[in-house]
Amino acid sequence: MGLTRRGLLMPLSAAAAMAATMTVLVAAAVPEAAASPETRREAPADRAASAAPAAEAVPVVDAAPPALAAGPVEAAPATGAVPAVPAAPAPSADLAHHGYVSVWGDHVAIRIRSENLGPSDVAASTVRLRFSELLAVRQELPHGCLRSGRAAVLCETGGLRSRGGARQTALDLRLAGSHDEVVVRLDTVWNGGARDADRTNDAHEVLAPATGDAYAF
Repeated sequence: MGLTRRGLLMPLSAAAAMAATMTVLVAAAVPEAAASPETRREAPADRAASAAPAAEAVPVVDAAPPALAAGPVEAAPATGAVPAVPAAPAPSADLAHHGYVSVWGDHVAIRIRSENLGPSDVAASTVRLRFSELLAVRQELPHGCLRSGRAAVLCETGGLRSRGGARQTALDLRLAGSHDEVVVRLDTVWNGGARDADRTNDAHEVLAPATGDAYAF
């Protein structure tokens, strides 16, 4: 075969080196096969211990709040509440105006008698006179009266005590021209804030022909 005995025999050092090489290759291919029995029994437990982290203690918290003490619950008293004070009722008074109107040419004469039939006193009152025709620009008005536009005059009557007598107001006015007749409307525009349930005796409308006669209201 061409082989000599020298060729079949391998030096002992070379054989030992080859055996060591084979052992390393086998151990690398099958790690658990190269390990000892004791090492194989302990390895899984060690890997599980290293892989799983240590569990931490979690405190237990009750989901429901603690039970309240039994018994009625009273509402806290409201602070700063001020009781409502009813408004005082308005005083009652019955104002009455009576008199007459006379018209001739461009002249108008009016006499007014104002009184308070009660039951309450009136500190002040104002009468309004409105005319169907324009008044002349220049007028001589008595004290307490003033113009209110081109065809109206306001006159104050002063305070009127309950059944304490009448107040007199006299006006002599001039129209812007001569007319056959004039309509005069008279009413109360201020009575001191009193409530007047009867307005038939303080609101009037008078048609006065230009005859010079007195037409009452």
